[in-house]
Amino acid sequence: MAAAARSLSTCIFCKIIKGEIPSFKLLETETSFISYSFLDIGPLSKGHALIIPKDHAAKLHELPDEYLTDVLPIAKKIATAQGLENYNILQNNGRIAHQVCRRPRTLHVIPKPDASDEEGLVIGWPAKSDVMEEVKKYHQELLGKL
Repeated sequence: MAAAARSLSTCIFCKIIKGEIPSFKLLETETSFISYSFLDIGPLSKGHALIIPKDHAAKLHELPDEYLTDVLPIAKKIATAQGLENYNILQNNGRIAHQVCRRPRTLHVIPKPDASDEEGLVIGWPAKSDVMEEVKKYHQELLGKL
């Protein structure tokens, strides 16, 4: 069995999409890059939802651009339906970026009901200071690649 076929057959999210594993489905779109959303069964807070594409790419940047036109409106609908005032939209790529499973293009909609660290996403933001020259140099480098 090829590695790609093997990963598709063992991927928990592929099994959820195929209905082999039950889920608390919220929305499923009918575009060419169909998205599937459902409530997380290990939520950080009440209403924590996942949005996944049916495409099985390894990283977000490997997905077709059309997926992005699908996923953000779904996130907005989920946040609106819950009446969320405060929430995080999160997506991880790579183990050191806190990607837990091999489906990194999972987008999380995580309600933040209060200011405590008891519910919702808890984030540290270790911003660097005194890096203006480094940022300026990298800006020029990056513009050349865009």
